[in-house]
Amino acid sequence: MKIDFVGKRYYFIALSLVLIVVSLISIFTKGFNVGLEFIGGSEVILKTSKDYTIADVRNKIAELGEEFKKARIIEVHAIGQAEHRTFSVVVSPRNENGALRTYTPDEKAEISKKIEEILDAKVVSFNEVSGDAADEIKNLTWKAVVFTLLGILVYVALRFKFAFGVGAVVALIHDVVITLGFFSIFGFEMNIAAIAAILTLVGYSVNDTIIVYDRIREFGRKFKGRDMASIVNDSINSVIVRTINTSLTTFFVILMLLLFSTGSIKSFAFGMTIGTVVGTYSSIFIASPIVIRWVKSI
Repeated sequence: MKIDFVGKRYYFIALSLVLIVVSLISIFTKGFNVGLEFIGGSEVILKTSKDYTIADVRNKIAELGEEFKKARIIEVHAIGQAEHRTFSVVVSPRNENGALRTYTPDEKAEISKKIEEILDAKVVSFNEVSGDAADEIKNLTWKAVVFTLLGILVYVALRFKFAFGVGAVVALIHDVVITLGFFSIFGFEMNIAAIAAILTLVGYSVNDTIIVYDRIREFGRKFKGRDMASIVNDSINSVIVRTINTSLTTFFVILMLLLFSTGSIKSFAFGMTIGTVVGTYSSIFIASPIVIRWVKSI
């Protein structure tokens, strides 16, 4: 193939900048639909055969306490269970000092019994995460992402050149920001499964990037003296069919998971569906072209 990727790199970089700006605006204005793991509190999963809406559920459970009036209620759509409706009710109970607390076993049993009576429903699960645990999960999660990016920078810099390491990390930050932006825009729950998708995306994307970088190094040694832009362009063209075939295979599998999964798995599938597209795009159009200005020879 003879596509001039390098010659059109500024168009691709401009498109990426637009997507990044839109993502950041959504993240800082709308925010995320944060999962229980990151905010702490209690989550009641209930299933009912009644044709309730979210407003109906909220009105009926409001009598259980102040925290239930402010509960975050989401309907969970489960494939193959059309005769039942499943709802997730997340509450943040507080003690007398206003600090987040968890329910005692007796309180959980009493609340479950009342919910089942009020809604004519079945409480499927009652999960709790303390405020301290939520803070620890948040801190460890972002450390995992940052250390992963730093590790990749060091690895790629040692294997190739430092400029390539910077290019790989820039492309990965590009992927992560845009994927997070899609989570914010479409309101998918940002939970541990979503973070797992982000970290998987990082590994998947850098693998594609390294394949292109390896071909650049190979061509650079084989055709010494040639213009670096030409070498990068030929390298991308030589691997693009392999990259697209691999990405499409992954994309269709993850897309099926997104369409037919429920719960936390859906967040993972959504992150990987967006990430596969964005990661493939960045490996071809972002990671390699942006290092041309820094790398004059291999």
